[in-house]
Amino acid sequence: MGDLYKYTAASRFLQYVQIDTQSDPESKRQPSTGRQLDLARVLVKELKELEIDDAQLDEYGYVYATIPSNTTKKVPVICFCAHMDTSFDCSGTNVKPIVHEKYDGQPIVLPDDPTQIITTEEHPYLLEKIGEDIITASGTTLLGADDKAGIAVIMDLANYLRENPEVRHGAIKILFTPDEEIGRGVDKVDMNKLGADFGYTLDGAERGSLEDETFSADSVHIEVHGVSAHPGYAKGKMASALKIVAEFIDSLPKDSYSPESTADREGFFHPVKLIGTVEHASVDLIVRDFHTHKLAQYENFMRDRLNETVSRYAGATATFTIHEQYRNMKEILDQHPQVSEYAAEAIGRAGMTVRRSSARGGTDGSRLSFMGLPCPNLFTGEMAYHGKHEYVSVQDLEKSVDMCVELVKIWEEKS
Repeated sequence: MGDLYKYTAASRFLQYVQIDTQSDPESKRQPSTGRQLDLARVLVKELKELEIDDAQLDEYGYVYATIPSNTTKKVPVICFCAHMDTSFDCSGTNVKPIVHEKYDGQPIVLPDDPTQIITTEEHPYLLEKIGEDIITASGTTLLGADDKAGIAVIMDLANYLRENPEVRHGAIKILFTPDEEIGRGVDKVDMNKLGADFGYTLDGAERGSLEDETFSADSVHIEVHGVSAHPGYAKGKMASALKIVAEFIDSLPKDSYSPESTADREGFFHPVKLIGTVEHASVDLIVRDFHTHKLAQYENFMRDRLNETVSRYAGATATFTIHEQYRNMKEILDQHPQVSEYAAEAIGRAGMTVRRSSARGGTDGSRLSFMGLPCPNLFTGEMAYHGKHEYVSVQDLEKSVDMCVELVKIWEEKS
């Protein structure tokens, strides 16, 4: 976009990450934590300062806003979406962002915990970032680039369009969501209020990356009811629910179909939570594959292993419950190829090489696509998310803004 525009993405990002917005998977509220609203209120205030008068925060913690069309053409309404919460896997309290200017390729020692060292051996993408300005946390928290980088990019896009009214575009919707990290990011989205035709989540990684395919995902909840007895007199009577669950987990493949043994387009099933006593135990698992029909194959395999295990314990019973989480967005995006094609063109126009990839996970866009808003995922530069080594390049943030500007121009030009 030239040297005249003063980007605001990095300065906004440095402000946003200092607001603790961790979500809580154990909470039944929406949003799951009140602290997410602290950032939401800041964003509404800033949007109004950008003269986006309809910016609002609703009762469920969603921020909605509209950048009005400035063209006479009839252009599809495009939504840009990012999530406000950070992962519960690592603390997001008292984040202290540090800018490492003109990164030289040497290990980055994080000052608040010098044992935390970010190296190019563990993070090879950093080799592409030499000479750029790298933002990290200080060593005791995550950074929050996932997904405050996306929020900062969208806010900078709004700022750019305000300062450059000669850029023609259709109506642009902005959506900031809570609770994405706990799988509830779009549970309460009002699609009528949003009023968009197509969308893009800004929640991707390397510069130029475009993800238009994700896992399909289910969760499985298993309840095992054993038989309790006094351990001193339990012979021939006790059926320990804990041992049954342990045996079931141990029966699952260890060198295949697990996160630690799969990559690329391979799927898996994975126990994530175990609680229980002798009388009652439960285990939660996640099931993932790019081919939706394979989920049922994995689930049938697990159900058979569970039944085999339970059958060896007299008096024990079990239930096996499947819950659909999200589906591969490609099933929808293939019906609207222009959404991804325009994104790829925008990346190229902004001077980058497109990196097409399949996300081994899901985004808000996975579910939004099946809610009527075809929605691939675009890069922000966020890397090593959910941990203390998380980082983002200032220049990646700015190139993401460039991409978004080109994208809204393309939609207007082709309408």
